Amino acid sequence: MNLFTKNEEKKMKLDEINIKIIRLLRNGRESFSTIASQLDLTENTVRSRVKRLEQEGVLSFQGVIDPEKIPRHQIMIIGIKLSSIDLFKKGKEFAGLKGVSKVSVVTGRFDLILEVLLDDDFGLPEFYTQEVARVEGVQTLETFVVYKGFNQNIPYVL
Repeated sequence: MNLFTKNEEKKMKLDEINIKIIRLLRNGRESFSTIASQLDLTENTVRSRVKRLEQEGVLSFQGVIDPEKIPRHQIMIIGIKLSSIDLFKKGKEFAGLKGVSKVSVVTGRFDLILEVLLDDDFGLPEFYTQEVARVEGVQTLETFVVYKGFNQNIPYVL
């Protein structure tokens, strides 16, 4: 089984121009006209390509935060071992829980890895008792406190 070609038919093909546009949008504030002039394209071409990338779910624009710069907020990484093998369904279920910013289905000793944003009003005990407790089939959990994160900008999910 090739992990990198699974569901390829559902993925949008990205050409070199789309990749260059995405790279130039990395800071999220570059204007279409600036990108167009850097790539020797028209502004309308850039605009229509970005619109298509958004429609296909390849690209999205959202406000993100650096949790280390917000007082009383903490990132936790949680490894989850499930009692069932319905990993994608459980991954989507965990993605809908309060505080969860990312969910990954992984190989290794865990089935899922969660990135969770917590604060003084909604901490680890609240996350486990109010959110995780509602999900059936959790066999074990292991919590990792992020002492220092690098490049950890996430959406505000609390």
